[in-house]
Amino acid sequence: MSFDKLIDRIKETKNPTVAGLDPAFSYVPEYIKAKYAHIADPLEAAAKAVLEFNCGLIDALCDIVPAVKPQAAYYEMYGWYGMKTFAETISYAQKKGMYVIADGKRNDIGSTMEAYATAHLGQIELYGKKVAPFGADALTVNGYLGTDGIKPLLAPCAEFDKGIFVLVKTSNPSSGELQDRKLYNKKGSPSGNVYEVMGAMCESWGEAVPGSKYGYSGVGAVVGATYPEQLAELRGKLPHTFFLVPGYGAQGGGGKGVAGAFDENGLGAIVNASRSIICAYKKEGCDEKEYAAAARREAIRMRDDICSYINLK
Repeated sequence: MSFDKLIDRIKETKNPTVAGLDPAFSYVPEYIKAKYAHIADPLEAAAKAVLEFNCGLIDALCDIVPAVKPQAAYYEMYGWYGMKTFAETISYAQKKGMYVIADGKRNDIGSTMEAYATAHLGQIELYGKKVAPFGADALTVNGYLGTDGIKPLLAPCAEFDKGIFVLVKTSNPSSGELQDRKLYNKKGSPSGNVYEVMGAMCESWGEAVPGSKYGYSGVGAVVGATYPEQLAELRGKLPHTFFLVPGYGAQGGGGKGVAGAFDENGLGAIVNASRSIICAYKKEGCDEKEYAAAARREAIRMRDDICSYINLK
């Protein structure tokens, strides 16, 4: 399955991290913005600047970081030009050998969810040809509509060797308002938290797309680095569910806190950082033309931090 390919890349690079490509325009160096200032449509100019920014980051990271995660919202805000940049970013990263997680957090049912699945993971036949609209390797999804919102994704995952990451215990401060709520059975006895039930559903959904090499299915879970106790708890309860772990770096998570996401082989999870990597040049205060080199330095620092707490084999 798809996550077997991701784990192969993690083992090859000895790095269980993913760089989030969330390009707010303020993150793009001024010298890149200036190249496109002559373009009449500001949305087109911005999208072209973002693509150059992304390609520079990918070039600097592709041999040491196994994956990238472009967040769709940061491309949608540049209109259709931005979505073209989204597609071109995915393609460029894959050509450089990187695994690509499209961060869309899609959430719907029936034919609408089938359309999302086709757009991001599958293929569509048009004019006698089958084409992949975006062609990412995996997609983040919101499972809180239940099985009706997940089942339409499982067939393209199986057919095209793709994966999904379902929101389970997210990294944002207010996640506990719903996800930590206690559930009770018909007899009034506690039966776990909402996030525990969602995690168990990921295990169940994953039976339709089992992994063949490492034991992790094609249905993963998003579990935040900002809640290390729950992270370790869920790792123990979900032996076949691969984790995408946001919240490292700018949101406060660190290597020690995310260690609980990994199994005894140092596998089972990939940790995301976005701003701390792509804006590293701002934190360093170095020349903006060194933005890609600064991103590489931060990615190496992050890798070494996490790997100092796990036994990646």
